Amino acid sequence: MKLTGVPRRMHCFVYGFEPIPESLSVRGGDATTFLLEPVTGVAVEYDQGWVLLDSGFNVDTVRNPTKRAAHYNFDSYTAIVPPGDPLVDQVAAAGLRWQDLAFCAISHLHCDHSGGLRLMINGPPVVLQQREHEFAMDEAVLEDAYFRSDYQQPGLQYRLIDGETELASGLRALPTYGHTPGHMSFAVELPESGTIVLAGDAADLRRNISEPVACGSTTHPDLEDAAESAARLLHELDGQPGTEVWPSHDPNFWSSRRRPPTFYS
Repeated sequence: MKLTGVPRRMHCFVYGFEPIPESLSVRGGDATTFLLEPVTGVAVEYDQGWVLLDSGFNVDTVRNPTKRAAHYNFDSYTAIVPPGDPLVDQVAAAGLRWQDLAFCAISHLHCDHSGGLRLMINGPPVVLQQREHEFAMDEAVLEDAYFRSDYQQPGLQYRLIDGETELASGLRALPTYGHTPGHMSFAVELPESGTIVLAGDAADLRRNISEPVACGSTTHPDLEDAAESAARLLHELDGQPGTEVWPSHDPNFWSSRRRPPTFYS
């Protein structure tokens, strides 16, 4: 499917929830305070066609007792998903058709972002930063919250990019490395709402953006400086006229975006 025109509206999706200690979301946060954080993504609708940004959990893994036991074995971590298939159901509720999906872009390949790639097999391309792909395929392990069963599948067609890239008219990938080696955020230019920057896990919470303060976890200690730089970049973007930066996992922020209207134009 070829996109035409510019972004017309952005549909907000919540795929499920995960209990996260504050210290994983905010550097210096309290490890004994847990937040029930939403797992989020959006669909960007064009004159013709649409784009999916982040895809949530793999519900087939979550609901299969054997697969769940093999994958979700981290301290205090679990995936909470509503009935049905949250990605498929919300795409349908938005009035979007899968045959019109031009591509899917993933901020990074942690399991709460990559689970919907099962729907991209033998389908549209998956946009990913080159360095994220290299880490995921070569080095990442289950303990890093990378599930190869999600992203290392025959039939997935990757489109690899390097750094800031225009993905489509009015849609840019912004390198915000740190949380993972190839993490990226997305800037969406909407005709009425201005520019919305989807921070991804470079900013789980509004606090990451407003203070700014880096995310609480990185895959490597030597990425901590990059994570700080990413938080400062998002803070600066949020201060620009006509630009708003959205955190990816903030419960208070996303609670307002789960109620009608569920889209921004």
